Amino acid sequence: MLKSLPDSKKVDLWIRASGKALLWGMSLVGIFFLYLPIVILVIYSFNESKINAVWRGFTLQWYQSLFEGLTVGSDISNVLIWDALKNSLIVGFISTGVATILGTMIGLAMERFHFRGRTVIEGLLFLPIIIPDITMGIALLVFFSLVFQLLESLTGMRLVLGLPTVIIGHIAFNISYVAVVVRSRIADLDPTLEEAALDLGANEWKSFWRITLPLIYPGILSGALLAFTLSLDDFVITFFTAGVGATTLPVFVYGMIKVSVTPAINAISTIMLFASLIIVVLSFSLQRH
Repeated sequence: MLKSLPDSKKVDLWIRASGKALLWGMSLVGIFFLYLPIVILVIYSFNESKINAVWRGFTLQWYQSLFEGLTVGSDISNVLIWDALKNSLIVGFISTGVATILGTMIGLAMERFHFRGRTVIEGLLFLPIIIPDITMGIALLVFFSLVFQLLESLTGMRLVLGLPTVIIGHIAFNISYVAVVVRSRIADLDPTLEEAALDLGANEWKSFWRITLPLIYPGILSGALLAFTLSLDDFVITFFTAGVGATTLPVFVYGMIKVSVTPAINAISTIMLFASLIIVVLSFSLQRH
């Protein structure tokens, strides 16, 4: 069949086939380099050797040692791991709750209302998503330092960095993510549904609670899950805003790497990886509904 085609058609078909094969090849290479380190990390979390670079056999001792931290009289390092996880969960739940409420309100206002300064607020909304984490971390550190100095000079009360500052920092960047997700959900809604509710005698509050909120609920929950995942995995901003006793799990893992690299770090990272993966999958599945 190809012999009967003109030479120009043959060249065109060859170029298309080559381009498609090249695209698939580049995609596979990219996926390979992206996920190969993660696969190696998971495999070596079952390594019997204390040295990550040497494989000695399969074992579950590192996971067992982690859960021994929940028992009385266990090793102090295992206890500290669970304390760090507790801090991560506290920061994650509180920051996610506050960011979800504020992000939903901002997303609704940006999509449904037109007001002066809307363009400026829209730009500020995307700023935490665009700027590097280290920039935001330094900015928050400078902000807290200035506020603490001002309060100390005015009231004599001395404040230090801790879990509250970490929570505020996480709220600051999570609001944008929640607002973007909720706003995209609101944009897909048919505004005539709300108008019909108003025409039938419902006021704006009833229209929101009975019509708008149930329809955008999957987007709100999806944004909340995304915010919780980002908060649970965050390191850079937490590193700049945390103080004594406010060590989260990512910061604790970083501290372990500086002291000693053992498969216990891989085990902790694997647990965090699968927990984050489950939350992200739930988030994307909710966005489809």
